[in-house]
Amino acid sequence: MDEVQNNLSGVKHTILVLSGKGGVGKSTVTAQLALGLKHVGKKVGVLDIDLCGPSIPRMLGVQGQDVHQCPQGWVPVYPDPSLAVMSIAFLLGGQDDAVVWRGPKKNAMIKQFLTDVVWGDLDFLIIDTPPGTSDEHITIVENLQSHNPDGAILVTTPQAVAVGDVRRELTFCRKTRLPVLGLVENMSGYVCPHCSECSNVFSRGGGQSLAAECQIPFLGHIPLDPQLTSCTELGQSFIDRFPTAPSSQAIQRIIQTVLENSAQAT
Repeated sequence: MDEVQNNLSGVKHTILVLSGKGGVGKSTVTAQLALGLKHVGKKVGVLDIDLCGPSIPRMLGVQGQDVHQCPQGWVPVYPDPSLAVMSIAFLLGGQDDAVVWRGPKKNAMIKQFLTDVVWGDLDFLIIDTPPGTSDEHITIVENLQSHNPDGAILVTTPQAVAVGDVRRELTFCRKTRLPVLGLVENMSGYVCPHCSECSNVFSRGGGQSLAAECQIPFLGHIPLDPQLTSCTELGQSFIDRFPTAPSSQAIQRIIQTVLENSAQAT
């Protein structure tokens, strides 16, 4: 624990992005949140602990990069001087290689990411997690206890099946005493690229209702947007390219809330 605290001593704010269900856009929210914070002048690190499905390197445009060693440890990949990225994907032989590890090896790798990566001075360290409430989540929360993370952002889609899984993730946060910064409802409607009208595809409001029921902040709805999908595939900042799009404005509101919360915590 002391090793983690010492190594992260230059990190001002640590945020985990969680979801009980896969496919809800958790990594998309992580990547665009990181790029948005960088856009407003913050120095940001992104740690991808989704060991079996690392997608952050692609979403941040650093797929295929290598991690280098220095006397202090691993140097993260820097797509920009203000953005540092670390992922298991950088340590694999090829992009199609699978991580077939039991729990203890996963836990050891996550701890190594926290103790041996030279993060340096960061305004924010954002940690993208796999779905669920299993080994990886317990390991990251336990090892961050001495560092006092700001808390977690939960991501869901509107459907009841996704909201139910996120409810379990909320229970996990409460049992591990991890503060919940708020909940994001992703894929909340579809924005037509021609007329900008937003139509409900699945439903709308499931995440907002859960936030109200559980008395946690609701951070906003992010509609489906083909332009957001394209930016994610190409490793580009959506709010830089399409600042007036409804989904972009939703992400900007979430970023503003994160900045306000971090200012209060400082």
